[in-house]
Amino acid sequence: MKESFRWFGPKDPVKLRYIKQAGATNVVTALHHISNGDVWTAKEINKRKKLIEKEGLRWSVVESLPVHEDIKKDSESCLFYIKNYIESLKNLSECGIKTVCYNFMPVLDWTRTSVEKKLDDGSKTMEFSKEALDAFDLFIVKRKKAKECLSKKEINDAELYLKKIDSTQIKNLTKSIIAGLPGSEESYEVSDFSKRVNEYSGVTKGLLRSNLIKFLSKIIPVCDKYDVKLCIHPDDPPFSIFGLPRIVSTYDDLLFIFNLFPSKNNGLTYCTGSFGVRLDNDLIKIFNDFSKRVHFIHLRNIKKDNKENFFESSLLKGDIDMISIMKIIIKEEENRLKKGIIDYEIHMRPDHGLQILDDLNKKSNPGYSAIGRLKSLAEIRGLSLALSS
Repeated sequence: MKESFRWFGPKDPVKLRYIKQAGATNVVTALHHISNGDVWTAKEINKRKKLIEKEGLRWSVVESLPVHEDIKKDSESCLFYIKNYIESLKNLSECGIKTVCYNFMPVLDWTRTSVEKKLDDGSKTMEFSKEALDAFDLFIVKRKKAKECLSKKEINDAELYLKKIDSTQIKNLTKSIIAGLPGSEESYEVSDFSKRVNEYSGVTKGLLRSNLIKFLSKIIPVCDKYDVKLCIHPDDPPFSIFGLPRIVSTYDDLLFIFNLFPSKNNGLTYCTGSFGVRLDNDLIKIFNDFSKRVHFIHLRNIKKDNKENFFESSLLKGDIDMISIMKIIIKEEENRLKKGIIDYEIHMRPDHGLQILDDLNKKSNPGYSAIGRLKSLAEIRGLSLALSS
């Protein structure tokens, strides 16, 4: 595997030299300073690329090249933003960056209700609480159709949750959900967030799928021409929130997307944490059946229940069997090598990480402190070496 670290650019508290010290050779990043929908010019791409290479590292994966909301909604300006997306892909390819991660989640990127859940050992992690999200939806955003999506018990649980928290906790809940988590391309105020969600009121799962098909029908031929591996990231969390449809959450969702566009450049970001939250997802089957399309991997673990609640755990102590996951990844790379595929190694990064040790006293991006991810990377490397030998 090509071991990578995510980096959020020059303002990231985790410096490039720290990434190099961690033993990673590749950097996963994006041009976060460019507004959604604007073209990534060759000048800006090369500027970031040279900054990374100056530290002896390589920019190997774009995460993410954001899809504008007007594309997801198929608004009047949809084709304009698709045209800009194509131009950005061309420029990335010409600059030598050929693997691009993206997602098709409406309004929000990945979502958590707390970024500072304290574990028994004193470390901190991120959490998704269904009752917390429902309370926010019902009583803070006050979405008109929120009650239609929930059972009486869920509404009661949300009311009880709201009664237990104070104004500071409400502020932190709001910030965690809509202020923009690391890598998210949008952040909102409550009123603006409510407006953005309401804009999707007529967008069903079927319609959102159609909009993705329209997008891919224009994009995949460009990827084939310029040898760009486009890797869709699964929904996080992989179920509906705020009544918004989800279309990249299950095995059947992937089957639908990949059957329509057979090109291997219509690829997958295999995220164990996102897929692993759902009780009905078989992570081994998902990887094995779509292994030829896996061009990028996020490895992280979670602890979950059967009520759509979960929190991020240490890499080797969650509900996901990381040993079995690592075995099938190694097997796939061996198969690619046997077939004579030169670039047989799959790009991989430790996804998120607990806030531990000195990082507990430092300001860092939630989920992206240095030491927790370094620990995960060391564990990944250890598993890989042990299983390979």
